[in-house]
Amino acid sequence: MVSSPPATQSNSSNLETPLNELGPQHGPATPAPRDLGDFIEAAGLLSYDPAAITRIYAGHPQRLIRRLWQTLVPIGLYLLGVGFDWASGALKLKDRARTRARECAELLAELGPAFIKAGQALSTRPDIVPPVLLEELAQLQDQLPGFDSALAMACIEEDLGAPVDEIFSQLDREPISAASLGQVHRGTLHNGERVAVKVQRPGLREQITLDLYIVRNIAAWMNTNVGLIRSDLVALIDELGKRVFEEMDYLNEAANAERFAALHRHNPRIAVPRIFHEATSRRVLTMEWIEGVKLTNLEAVRAIGVDPDDMVQVGVNCSLQQLLEHGFFHADPHPGNLLALADGRLAYLDFGMMSEVTRESRTGLIQAVVHLVNRNFSALSKDFVSLGFLGEEVDLEPIVPAFEGVFGQALEMGVSRMDFKVVTDDLSGVMYRFPFRVPPYYALIIRSLVTLEGIALSVDPSFKILGAAYPYFARRLMEDPDPSLRRSLREMLFDGEEFRWQRLENLISSASLQAELDIEGLLDQVLDFLFSANGGLLRQQLVDAAVERMDNLAWRTTVRLGQRLPRSLQPPGLRQARLMDTSSSSGPLLDLEPLRQLAAILQDLPGFEPRLLLRRLPRVLGEPDLRRMGVDLARGLAERGVVHLLRDLLVTPDVRKTVELSSR
Repeated sequence: MVSSPPATQSNSSNLETPLNELGPQHGPATPAPRDLGDFIEAAGLLSYDPAAITRIYAGHPQRLIRRLWQTLVPIGLYLLGVGFDWASGALKLKDRARTRARECAELLAELGPAFIKAGQALSTRPDIVPPVLLEELAQLQDQLPGFDSALAMACIEEDLGAPVDEIFSQLDREPISAASLGQVHRGTLHNGERVAVKVQRPGLREQITLDLYIVRNIAAWMNTNVGLIRSDLVALIDELGKRVFEEMDYLNEAANAERFAALHRHNPRIAVPRIFHEATSRRVLTMEWIEGVKLTNLEAVRAIGVDPDDMVQVGVNCSLQQLLEHGFFHADPHPGNLLALADGRLAYLDFGMMSEVTRESRTGLIQAVVHLVNRNFSALSKDFVSLGFLGEEVDLEPIVPAFEGVFGQALEMGVSRMDFKVVTDDLSGVMYRFPFRVPPYYALIIRSLVTLEGIALSVDPSFKILGAAYPYFARRLMEDPDPSLRRSLREMLFDGEEFRWQRLENLISSASLQAELDIEGLLDQVLDFLFSANGGLLRQQLVDAAVERMDNLAWRTTVRLGQRLPRSLQPPGLRQARLMDTSSSSGPLLDLEPLRQLAAILQDLPGFEPRLLLRRLPRVLGEPDLRRMGVDLARGLAERGVVHLLRDLLVTPDVRKTVELSSR
């Protein structure tokens, strides 16, 4: 079995680094003693404050000048090369553009944590970055060599206020993994609990604040002097700074982990490591050791008796639940943060990068999926306005055909077969051409889903995340009582005035693929829809079908009875009426087309039993709309009866023929 730490990615804190323990290290450089003024002041920042950071480094320029030399020289040389390629036309060649994009990602990785994080943030911003650079930045990793173990032990002792041996019965001095913000050591508490201990890099907060100051000023210069930049890069860096400071606070990560665990406590397939608060601080995080294997290691996953495809489905369902139900989601589900456990659970690790989605945005995303499925690209463009991608003043007319170009062909194969990566790449091109602004929450959603799809593709090369996600969307659409989603359900089920039974069947069939499907709740939602204002057209269809069937039944009965009467007593139009009616449909009253289709759909649901409908009979009988349907049914039958009496019974065939000829 392979052991993996609860966190192989970065995260961090907020207390200053022990000055007496600073020494040589790999990764971000430690400030020299002459910079202790700004070093100490920057180390005390517990939240991102651009004004405070500016004040610190504007007043102590020595280290700033040295870092500017370390960063601006390589950046300047790179930009000179790009400028030369642009002037010579070389950037128009795909291979050259790809090479330059790769060099940019490598340069950011060399410049340190803040630049790495900035590159990762830009990798989710198709409104700012050209598609080819977007792809290279998406692969940007922040893995760095570990730092001196003596510094890690000193940090633990200073933050936790006790010698390492008093806190842990055993703690490996060498880290098992390292990233840009910290490294992980394996250990054991005195009570025998196996733990993973994450320790922050010395001098990290000081390095991050200085680099954020530099990057923010570069962004301000670009916003002012580069006309092609439409988005507010300074706001992007400020958002990045806020998130990095949250990620550097291990107390925040501990709270995130416990909140995530509480939200998923009823899901027996999800595991979250416990937090040991007595051994946790802003720079030290002690978590339960999780024994498992990376989801991408297929042989190891199968070796512990777990189906990788099943694990992927668990991950997809959990991610969608995070996004669309809880609104609190893991924004960094890379392979090192997802482990398959021998008991069939999927373990989530590293909760430094989390994000939230408002209920309005979650509803808006589902509505956008409905408009996408219905190929209503005009409404889809308006969804992008309500979701914050486009300003109210933007002209949507040229964007609608652009959406049709991106989604139209992909939809021909059906939503479940759409290639998410291809579609998002094409959509990135549209966002780059038009005045889109990508909201921070959406950027993290895309990053999360693209990463998840990458993991799934390593398990199943034919995996389509939209196909895996659609059943979840369908279930939410069918079960959620939110008024906005009720309206979206009506939009999906009706094409103008016509009810689309095939769409209902597809929707319910997709929803039934969800293991968590609440069959009774689904039936209640179907009845709620039938007797809601949105269900008026469907109720009328049921009444019309019932009138047609009952009228046919009554007429056939009348014809048969009339045949048994003496010919002299038969009404004059009965014989021709009988001949005209022999082709009429027949069958039991309950075989009405809408009811038949609905019954067929429900019978295919897993766990459906007729008694579930019988239990709802009292509720149906008490519906005011059912009584109105009865009145409409009686009126329709009465009108049909009068027509039969006047047209088919009392009028002779000769008179009817004369009337028909005169009307031509």
